[in-house]
Amino acid sequence: MRIILVRHGESLGNVDELAYCRIPDHALPLTPHGEQQVADTAPEIRALLAPGPVAAYVSPYLRTRQTLELLGVRDLTERMIAEPRLREQDWGNLQDPVEQEVQKRLRHEFGHFFYRLPHGESGADVDDRVASFLAELELRMLQQASHPTTVLVVSHGLAMRLLCRRLFSWSIELFESLSNPGHCEYRVLERAADGEWTIDRPFGQWRQSPDGSTQKTSVR
Repeated sequence: MRIILVRHGESLGNVDELAYCRIPDHALPLTPHGEQQVADTAPEIRALLAPGPVAAYVSPYLRTRQTLELLGVRDLTERMIAEPRLREQDWGNLQDPVEQEVQKRLRHEFGHFFYRLPHGESGADVDDRVASFLAELELRMLQQASHPTTVLVVSHGLAMRLLCRRLFSWSIELFESLSNPGHCEYRVLERAADGEWTIDRPFGQWRQSPDGSTQKTSVR
């Protein structure tokens, strides 16, 4: 089994934070630069997925759906499912820019995993839903012999880190020390016949983990 995790391209919200004040987070589109990022990455992703078949699971946000479409792998895809559990961390509805900065500061001081946004989610909430997604994916593959063994997941930076945290049993302290992958960056997770999971490369780290743990790149 292989899971290829891909972060969406640059979106309007990444270059204009005031966009969150007038456009719902789920409706923010890719920028022209984001579209080019996808186009540049597409040949690498296609090479990983070929010859197929592929099961594609995508966050229902506009920027992730646009990313999947621009990757140009529809001909390799046996099923394409919009999966709400892969969405971005909920910050609430339209955001106030001053309050948004306050919440970012408080979250940084409190801890990104446990801090719950007043009208949204904590990192722990996202962790719960990606765990549910992984469990259901495992069940589908056990019950449906036709389910492809190559899975493409197009999602968001936080969800990607938490999917890996779950699979590799990383500590919460380590998770909070990791940086999001860049736009259109990807990670390849593979499970061998003996059940061992591996990841092709670690995430960037902006500080040493307070508990001293490091990113395990393989786990049974």
